[in-house]
Amino acid sequence: MEISTVEWTVTIVATCAVLLFDVIVIARDPHEPSFKECAIALSVYIGAAIAFGAWIWASHGHDMGIQFYTGWLTEYSLSIDNLFVFIIIMSALRVPRQYQQEALMVGIILALIFRGIFIALGYQLINNFSWIFYLFGAFLVYTAYGLVKSYRSHEDEHPEENRVVRFAQRHMNVGDEYHGLKLWYRKNGVRFVSPMLIVIIALGTTDLLFALDSIPAIFGITQEPYLVFTANVFALMGLRQLYFLLGGLLKKLVYLSLGLAFILAFIGVKLVLHALHENEVPFINGGEPVHVPEISALMSLGVIVITLLVTGVASLLAARKMTDEEIEERTISE
Repeated sequence: MEISTVEWTVTIVATCAVLLFDVIVIARDPHEPSFKECAIALSVYIGAAIAFGAWIWASHGHDMGIQFYTGWLTEYSLSIDNLFVFIIIMSALRVPRQYQQEALMVGIILALIFRGIFIALGYQLINNFSWIFYLFGAFLVYTAYGLVKSYRSHEDEHPEENRVVRFAQRHMNVGDEYHGLKLWYRKNGVRFVSPMLIVIIALGTTDLLFALDSIPAIFGITQEPYLVFTANVFALMGLRQLYFLLGGLLKKLVYLSLGLAFILAFIGVKLVLHALHENEVPFINGGEPVHVPEISALMSLGVIVITLLVTGVASLLAARKMTDEEIEERTISE
């Protein structure tokens, strides 16, 4: 797939313009967005992703179009999982609702930066070390195992209490007042660090960890850096509105971690099969590539769509039989 400099330039400029527009709008009027506002914005972002995929399909072939849609859905489902952690952070650090938009916007920008770095590193690794697919595949299978283990053990997660956050809280004079994105303020002549800085640190470290799962997963679907980048961009755009739009519904997706575990394990196996097919394997098949079946982009798309549908329906049906306390416990444990 040949991507021209013009296509890259237009994509990056458009992404920066959308982010800048969002930042300006939020900075002018910090508030909790209405249902109508979120629904309209989310519809625009999803419609833009579908239209972009159609353009990729028409201009670069149906296989590239399928790869984009598959990558976008995978990254979108992983991003929704991120929202659970964001909910925990916002609640634990008592971020006022009117300032949560600003915090989420910073989190999304940080996520784009981290994923951009990991995309560049991942692409270089793939080009120079073909065996990296084995490592990516094994990592995704291990991550899937971790999700299942966490689900079954009901282990609580407290992302707002990670080491970086605790270090910042211990070594900074953190106040208890929020002033939007203003990170320092004075009160009675004393300079305080706004708790918003702690929120940003918590979101940033969380984004960094999620990028470690996200990038190997998308490279398991496509090795085209342009598709990897745009799939991540469209998956993160609208995440802020989704946070407010779904609200309590997110907590009812009690089986989401299991669905994501299956998707990550599936992509991990796909990566290993691809590596066996492409690379020389010492002590196996005379040191030649192994003739194993490869999973097509279309099959990957079908598996991911069906998994997300089954996970969503099963979660909502199960949540109807649970108490609010049981749902809260299950959500936090994930």
